[in-house]
Amino acid sequence: MEVKVIDTNGKATSKTVSLSEGVFGIEPNDHAIYLDVKQHLANRRQGTHKSKERAEIAGSTKKIKKQKGTGGARAGSIKSGTRVGGGRIFGPRPRNYSFKLNVQLKRLARKSAFAYKAQQDSIIVLDDVNFAAPKTKDFISLLNGLQLNNEKVLFILGSNNENVYKSSRNLGKVKVVTADSFNTFDVLNAKKVVLATSSIEVIEKILN
Repeated sequence: MEVKVIDTNGKATSKTVSLSEGVFGIEPNDHAIYLDVKQHLANRRQGTHKSKERAEIAGSTKKIKKQKGTGGARAGSIKSGTRVGGGRIFGPRPRNYSFKLNVQLKRLARKSAFAYKAQQDSIIVLDDVNFAAPKTKDFISLLNGLQLNNEKVLFILGSNNENVYKSSRNLGKVKVVTADSFNTFDVLNAKKVVLATSSIEVIEKILN
């Protein structure tokens, strides 16, 4: 799959890159994507939710009323979950929501996500970007050149670039990651995926 390389001004250059059919041209597997995204969202959950149950409520242990003769139901504790101010019955407890998936399935999910983006012409290959200093203004100029200033965009760099990352982190619709740290959710959540030329080799090496 041949794709033209775009420069930082948004203009097509004379260079082209070949995207591997084994990564960007496969038949997408929806179930693999579902499992990988489900795992990603589950692993992000804090799981710190907690409510007080009957044994944890502060209150008197005195029997509220006598057992018989009132005409009403038995009532022995003010901390009962059936009473106002009582403990929560079967309330949430802290737990770990994370679960594991095998590596082959996660690779298939990421390939499938890229394949969907390729089918939708949502992949842009960009010359490697490097800023002299972290400046949000410079990153906005880059987005304007690519006509992506109002889009949700994922930038995948070949290696860590502190200036590019810091220039983008104030922009709510932009996410910058490296080729060894992206995930299926990020790829699918973006309207456009911008690949730095140096990232393609790393991505294909990891996924193949």
